[in-house]
Amino acid sequence: MRDEPIADSRTFWDKAAPGYAKSPIKDEASYEKTLVRTRAHLSRDDDVLELGCGTGTTALKLADDARHILATDISAKMIEIAQAKARDQSIANVEFVTATAADRDLDGRTFDAVLAFNVLHLLDDLDATLRRIAVLVRPGGLFISKTVCLAGQRWYMKPMVSVMQAFGKAPYVRFLGLDELDQAIASAGFDIIETADDPGKLPRRFIVARRR
Repeated sequence: MRDEPIADSRTFWDKAAPGYAKSPIKDEASYEKTLVRTRAHLSRDDDVLELGCGTGTTALKLADDARHILATDISAKMIEIAQAKARDQSIANVEFVTATAADRDLDGRTFDAVLAFNVLHLLDDLDATLRRIAVLVRPGGLFISKTVCLAGQRWYMKPMVSVMQAFGKAPYVRFLGLDELDQAIASAGFDIIETADDPGKLPRRFIVARRR
């Protein structure tokens, strides 16, 4: 991945972290469905990696469904908030660290499942990240994701996002299509075994994929 977009994203999310932590989940019913779907594929013996964990809400909610969760985010400020939440909730089997999928500290490690919720569309190099995820998932293990797919949405969205980015009000955003996302995951070495599309203003695809 290129360093500049990563640095820009880190700065954006560090600044956004306090407000992000205070923002309520916009679609609670959809979020709960995602948790139920994810839990159905996890075991209490699993070692799990979450990418783009934000302030840690999902990792902490899934703590009882895995042996250990390593939850990572590009933003150190997000991770600081997540760590405080884990301490407040006395949850010991979730570890929060500042990292991306490309982090060398993950070299040689593999996981029963890798999770990535609402993050794939924010990646500068999606294909490289998915190939890296395939290395991090044990053969036969799972990659579970949920992704906003903006391709084909309202005509004004791309120029609107571009203007917001120019003023530092939006991060990098990839306008993914549903089929494009499926193909990218399959090409990285996964067989898709389950999909679900959430209704709403913006399409979000939930995918469970098994590492070949």
